[in-house]
Amino acid sequence: MTFEATLAEYCVVACAEAFRGDGEVLASAFGFIPTLGARLARATFEPDLLLSDGEAYLVANDLPLGSSDKVIEGWIPFRSVFDVVWGGRRHVMMGATQLDRYGNQNISSLGPHEKPKVQLIGSRGAPGNTVNHATSYWVPNHSPRVFVEEVDFVSGVGTNRGAVDIKRIITNLCSIDFVNADRSARLRSVHPFHSVDDVISNTGFDLVAENVTESRAPTDEELKLIREVLDPTNLRDTEIKS
Repeated sequence: MTFEATLAEYCVVACAEAFRGDGEVLASAFGFIPTLGARLARATFEPDLLLSDGEAYLVANDLPLGSSDKVIEGWIPFRSVFDVVWGGRRHVMMGATQLDRYGNQNISSLGPHEKPKVQLIGSRGAPGNTVNHATSYWVPNHSPRVFVEEVDFVSGVGTNRGAVDIKRIITNLCSIDFVNADRSARLRSVHPFHSVDDVISNTGFDLVAENVTESRAPTDEELKLIREVLDPTNLRDTEIKS
């Protein structure tokens, strides 16, 4: 039997694919859909991923969103996370208020640096993440306000500023990678319900769009895991803009 997948479920699978091939690294995902993606990857094709409960424990079981019924396989207090970061054995999936064609991220402020119009959360761990280990981004509302020609402030560095490995940007429209010769953004795939033109018109810089495919559909097994095990209360749909 084949089940019809929702846009949110396509996004979960696209996030999971960002972790493919990572092996034994700590997957740190922020947001419902990235968290589901990391947990789905570990439950299916990437069994060596290390997943935390968001606090201090490594979790062995397929933990549903919002559940505290965890099987603990290790302890990783906050101070130990930095050892993992500096050692490069981590893949983080963060959010972004602005991103440019090289994956430079802004979560600090909007407007001129001397007199910003909006103060955001600040750079936090973005600089250390991007110069030490693999980084991906999740953008639930793909728009020209997010994807800009030049970010107002560089929080996480991009491929032109020393980033170790910007792997993917997953949005509600598409999946983007950085495999071009100049390591600029390339449109990898477009989710169903949207088109290449939708992506281009909602991106504020020239995006390489050659040989674009349709994003991979969830398998029946993956859909059952998402719906019945990992997110039975359907929190995934609350995060995405259709």
